Amino acid sequence: MGSRTVLEESEISRALTRISHEIIEANKGVEGLVLVGIPTRGTSLAQRIAGQISRIEGTDVPVGSLDVTMYRDDLAKHPTRSPRPTEMPVGGIDNATVVLVDDVLFSGRTVRAALDALNDHGRPRAVRLAALIDRGHRELPIRADYIGKNLPSSKHERISVRLVEHDGVDEVTISQDEAPAEAAR
Repeated sequence: MGSRTVLEESEISRALTRISHEIIEANKGVEGLVLVGIPTRGTSLAQRIAGQISRIEGTDVPVGSLDVTMYRDDLAKHPTRSPRPTEMPVGGIDNATVVLVDDVLFSGRTVRAALDALNDHGRPRAVRLAALIDRGHRELPIRADYIGKNLPSSKHERISVRLVEHDGVDEVTISQDEAPAEAAR
């Protein structure tokens, strides 16, 4: 089973730079902006976007991490991983514009779980979604506001996002999935 690279390091960097500019433009600056990553790679991407925004605007943007494991509606189908810590920025999220950040948007179930989890931490003014990859196949009416790359794929393919922070390399690959379609990201 071979895989092919669909995004390399430089393309991921350009996509995150574009997403950063789009977030700033849509928010009309950085006031009231909070980035919240969905572990594991979404948190790293949120930190990278915050770094880009800081370089562009000269102001730090608060970053948090939101574990959604126990909020998922498909726990019976998938073995759960150990929950990661949820860390909200010191100022919280009340009345903020929260941008949820994830690596791959697929069925929409992770984002739905994130919206439920977010409610336990405050009441944002607005919630937006940024995804490095949107692969389609939505099962819920959820769409990303900021997308690095639309990557239409078969349900029998696996999209793998590898980041330096976790995998030692920045790349996105696509391969045939050996597991049933329900298990594919």
